[in-house]
Amino acid sequence: MQTTDDFKYLVRIANTDLDGNKQIMYALTKIKGIGYSFASATCVAASVNKTKKAGYLNEEEVRRLDDAIKNASKLLPAWLLNRRKDFDDGADKHFLTGELDFARDTDVRRMKKIKCYKGVRHILGLPVRGQRTRSNFRKNKGKGPGVLRSKIAKAAVAESKEERRK
Repeated sequence: MQTTDDFKYLVRIANTDLDGNKQIMYALTKIKGIGYSFASATCVAASVNKTKKAGYLNEEEVRRLDDAIKNASKLLPAWLLNRRKDFDDGADKHFLTGELDFARDTDVRRMKKIKCYKGVRHILGLPVRGQRTRSNFRKNKGKGPGVLRSKIAKAAVAESKEERRK
């Protein structure tokens, strides 16, 4: 049984502080780029008990988890990775935290530059993945649903009448 002397409230894995009170599988999901399936597979690859509290992990287990996350493309199947067949080199990768944001921004910038359909939708600020736009995504210049437009129109008419009286 673990003693309270061994307990750490913060555990640092992949440059992220994790809550020591949570089970390691759920604590790993607080790292941006890691979900439940990936966290579970990482625990199995690092041979760490998934239900063990993160605060009770020893230094060796923390190091194995960190290595498993860094070398995910070698240890885990490709379908678990978040960057399969990368545009630049065609390799399967798994990005975390800042790398993930940078890769997404780079992809959007490239789509805008080549003016593909998704890039044009990004440029115009419209939904990219096929959602309907009849009632949603109306955030500029009173292009809302009909009731709102009629209220705006009535207010404009009333305002113009007041201006004519003056």
